Amino acid sequence: MTHILIVEDDVEAALTMQKGLKEQGFDSTVTHDGEAGLKALRGGAFDVVVLDRMMPGLDGVSMLEIARSEGMDIPVLFLSALGELEDRVYGLKAGADDYLVKPYALVELVARVEALLRRKDTGAVESVLRVGELEMNLITRVVKRGTTEIDLQPREFQLLEFLMRHVGQSVTRTMLLEKVWAYHFDPQTNVIDVHISRLRAKLDKGFDKPMLHTVRGEGYQLKA
Repeated sequence: MTHILIVEDDVEAALTMQKGLKEQGFDSTVTHDGEAGLKALRGGAFDVVVLDRMMPGLDGVSMLEIARSEGMDIPVLFLSALGELEDRVYGLKAGADDYLVKPYALVELVARVEALLRRKDTGAVESVLRVGELEMNLITRVVKRGTTEIDLQPREFQLLEFLMRHVGQSVTRTMLLEKVWAYHFDPQTNVIDVHISRLRAKLDKGFDKPMLHTVRGEGYQLKA
């Protein structure tokens, strides 16, 4: 079973996270400060670290810098209420592999942990997705089509990421409900249609060739 180290000084938030991860099949160990987190990391076998950036004493950045200086290359996901571009870049330059801004949705946390595990398995951290002239930076959360930057809401970003990872494939509504919304049932709403419509408007507006297509009777497809 995948073993995650959670370093979070908010006890209630840490327990909530641990419970949510357990429900998704992940085992975890919780520590509440940088010193304890570093001690656990030195003595345990973990697959991913979910690290709060702002903690009393040894903060997340300092803990990570020490870990990296000691040669630990474990994937690290920063959690922080500091969400400006400069904050994210600072955290990544300190050695983090990904950065998630609080408050966050559990489904996104799980998706990012799974992504880090996949990158670990392949031996490389994937930070940019490209489909034709469309580019998505998974770290800075910047999406561009050509030179045009596209402003996306969090769910739209997740939706586009899934479509880009399945480029050229017909993606069904069931797949989107399960993988993007974490629903294992059909809520009988038009939530997918609404988000697809919004995403298409942002993605294809002002361009001669559309990239997001509806496949009648099947679902949706992203094409270069």
